[in-house]
Amino acid sequence: MQFPESWLRALVNPPLSTEELCHLLTMAGLEVEECRSLITAASADFSSVVVAHEFDDNLITLKLTPNRADCLSLFGIAREVAALTGAPLLLPAIAPVAPVLADVRGIILDAPAACPRYCGRIVRGVNARAATPDWMKQRIERCGVRSISALVDVTNYVMLELGQPLHAFDDAQLQGAIHVRYPAAGEQMLLLNEQTVTPSADTALIADEAKSLALAGIMGGEHSGINDATTDLFLESAFFAPAAIAGKARALGFSSDASYRYERGVDFELQRSAIERATQLIIDICGGTPGPVVEALAADQLPQRAPVHLRMVRAARVLGIDLGFDQIEKLIAGLGFAYTRTADQLIVTPPAYRFDIAIEEDLIEEIARLHGYDNIPAPPPTARLEMLPLPEARRDVMQTRRLLAERGYHEVVNYSFVDADWEADFADNASPVRLANPIASQMGVMRSTLIGGLVGALVGNLKRQAERVRLFEVGRCFLPDETHDNGGGQDGTGYHQPLRIAALAAGPAWPEQWGAPARPADFFDVKGELEAIFAPRRLRFERTSHPALHPGRAASVLLDGESIGVVGEIHPRWHQKYELAAAVVVFEIDLAPFLAAPFPTYQEPSRFPAVVRDIALILPQQCAVAALQDALLAAAPAYVREIRLFDLYQGKGIAPDAKSLAFRVTMQDTQKTLADHDADAAVAQLVKTATEQFGAQLRK
Repeated sequence: MQFPESWLRALVNPPLSTEELCHLLTMAGLEVEECRSLITAASADFSSVVVAHEFDDNLITLKLTPNRADCLSLFGIAREVAALTGAPLLLPAIAPVAPVLADVRGIILDAPAACPRYCGRIVRGVNARAATPDWMKQRIERCGVRSISALVDVTNYVMLELGQPLHAFDDAQLQGAIHVRYPAAGEQMLLLNEQTVTPSADTALIADEAKSLALAGIMGGEHSGINDATTDLFLESAFFAPAAIAGKARALGFSSDASYRYERGVDFELQRSAIERATQLIIDICGGTPGPVVEALAADQLPQRAPVHLRMVRAARVLGIDLGFDQIEKLIAGLGFAYTRTADQLIVTPPAYRFDIAIEEDLIEEIARLHGYDNIPAPPPTARLEMLPLPEARRDVMQTRRLLAERGYHEVVNYSFVDADWEADFADNASPVRLANPIASQMGVMRSTLIGGLVGALVGNLKRQAERVRLFEVGRCFLPDETHDNGGGQDGTGYHQPLRIAALAAGPAWPEQWGAPARPADFFDVKGELEAIFAPRRLRFERTSHPALHPGRAASVLLDGESIGVVGEIHPRWHQKYELAAAVVVFEIDLAPFLAAPFPTYQEPSRFPAVVRDIALILPQQCAVAALQDALLAAAPAYVREIRLFDLYQGKGIAPDAKSLAFRVTMQDTQKTLADHDADAAVAQLVKTATEQFGAQLRK
């Protein structure tokens, strides 16, 4: 946005130098830089202050953030400079133009939510061929607006001066009252840019009794616009709700000065003043006889300016310094905000042109800006440090990370939003939690499993020729769950967000060495890692199926009879799709059970020697070792300390549908030395249990 410096300086007293103006506008939060070269100014995309060619004046070019639409006008910038300097603001008074004619055109608001205020006026007998005065032409052209004709230039001039877009229709082309309405199905119109558009159903139109005239707040129509033959015009000044305009022009493939302002918010009390100002300029330049201003108003649809309570204690806490009641009041008054003062706060009513003031922090931000960010000290933070209690029966997450890192795993941190294909492949999740505004097309859903992220990281490592990969991640997953009330969707559905830990192993079981032959990591390697990090708690594993895992090499992980996760090899189909190594083994478990650690319990050490017996049992192939071990431990006498599987044999001497399992039974009593008959009795009981419950045979 460009403004001639002299135009701005005339509104602020005392006059300021170019350097002072630049400094103050920078303090206001506007991006302003000095640039004395026309070539640089023409090619640069940053804010600059340039010397205009052949004019003894400077141009101030501003870049604004979307929340400061009030600075899209000369008056708005002048208000900012006056607030920063404390200088008087010399805004010229706009006197109403007395109507000479009684001619009026009715205005009907059929879409009051989109347009709650619409002002119109007929001006007859204008000279549309009148030349635009040089002073006006120079000002608008230096603001980046091309001079077209006197009537159009006046509307652009008032828009630049006050911030209120205006539009002029050829009154001779209008029939009946003016309507602000939504389009009929399939309705089309030809715009001033010679583009024929079909407005969407929620795009407001300006129309008469016979036809549409303009896209409300965006652009006028070709057939109703003014031209050199125009003698009577209908001048429009309206307020359109930002929500009704936002995005509409971009959806049609263009933009306009009017839509740029309306979608950010225009002063909704300015319309009558703007039409009076434009009328006076038209009469002064083009002549003409004005009629009265007709205003249609839906007061209940206008934006509300609720008072904002600014507490002095809160301001001091947020700013970090106490400016004092009087200083804060002075800064708020300098902005031109209406307020009342109480014992400990200011009750501030934002003006109609400040759409960015809604909560207490907005006012505190204004105070910081006006006081000067550089004037707020930045002392180093001070705080008490104390160790938080950690229950003895619970590990912390860092200890969990160390356990895996010590076993050669590297931690990864993946995004919680992932590709929908990962959810379908690795979780069989056809209805994941979808993001309303994803940052990328391949990151459109929230993960319900950590496996996809680990596989994605593995793929990246394999492409970089990493042969042996060990990865783990600790993170949250996201599952729809009506029982959780934590910011769910519009239907009230909440989200369950379990914290999980997952790990992946690919490549050789151990780094290349001469002490052992190379072999790929398999299911039992990762199963052993999982058992080791859970020690001394004992896990059980049961065959299961999982969409991410090999159908014959996947197990459910059980702790105290409850399933806490899965372990297994990645399914062959995903090996092919993601171009993985020959064997990739993963586990994923809930973190809460993993963090729970039992209290250590004292066990009296035995002073008597242990007795060891080996038992070899022939069992059916489908017999689960874990189930057999559980049954043997349950049936064993109290002095049996351990029953451990140490051998599996299949081959000569064993039926094809059977297997031989060898267990080492360790027995020890704390009160006496065990005799042979005690050991024999225990072994006999174990063999009997295996025979009766599992159909086992003692191998000779």
